[in-house]
Amino acid sequence: MTDPAAMRSARPTLRCLREDLDLPVPAVTVPLDEVDHPILAKAAEQFTAGDVKHERIRAVDDQVLFKVKVQRWRGAVWVDADLPWLVAAGRREDGSGDDFYAALEADGRAARARYNSAHADGLKSATYTGHLLPAREDHIRYRAEAGVRFVRRLRGTILELTRSTLRDGGEHTVDFDTFTLGLQIRADDGHETYLAVRITGSVPANLVTVILGNVPGCEADGWYPEHALPERDLLPAEQAWSNLMDPRAAARVLESEA
Repeated sequence: MTDPAAMRSARPTLRCLREDLDLPVPAVTVPLDEVDHPILAKAAEQFTAGDVKHERIRAVDDQVLFKVKVQRWRGAVWVDADLPWLVAAGRREDGSGDDFYAALEADGRAARARYNSAHADGLKSATYTGHLLPAREDHIRYRAEAGVRFVRRLRGTILELTRSTLRDGGEHTVDFDTFTLGLQIRADDGHETYLAVRITGSVPANLVTVILGNVPGCEADGWYPEHALPERDLLPAEQAWSNLMDPRAAARVLESEA
């Protein structure tokens, strides 16, 4: 299994969210690992800390599932590479047939019996929990959230680049996977604040729109393509735009650092 220290935050499957936690599925702008629930918070804590040992659910033998416990909540986590999934959850009821881990084992044995009755090549394991693992809808949701996470990262990066260039007037850059983003802000003698954005690498037009739309203090219709930056010409794989930045917005950006 991947080193827990390198794991991403735990997230529930959609089935677990709806049926076990009895929670509505939020808009895609809310990543599922950010849903507020004690068992999810505990799973995130347990599986992102490198020094935490994980207790396997021994009664389940067809998959490696781990226990998560907090308050009266109990859960089962399955790890896919570096991504932990909460695949089942329930409340603890000691000594009753409703005990979560006992119920999980019983469900796994019943599912194994159903599977074997429908397939000539039956399972050799005592349980079957494949129906609890992330389904196609979970992977579609996860990919959709990737766009949200990227835009969040982009917004934070643009804000930090803006702060950096406001401090010294120089060009500041950050490398993404497929392109480099740079910002430079200059105030001229007329007290106008000139801002230039450059992108090195090939990016789709809609990403350019997102980048420019997240630069603070600039009018959406004020962007103009440039053929050079304040101190140099553009490189062959670069594109650049300029705008005027509202000085009040610049002051707010610097104040927000405190």
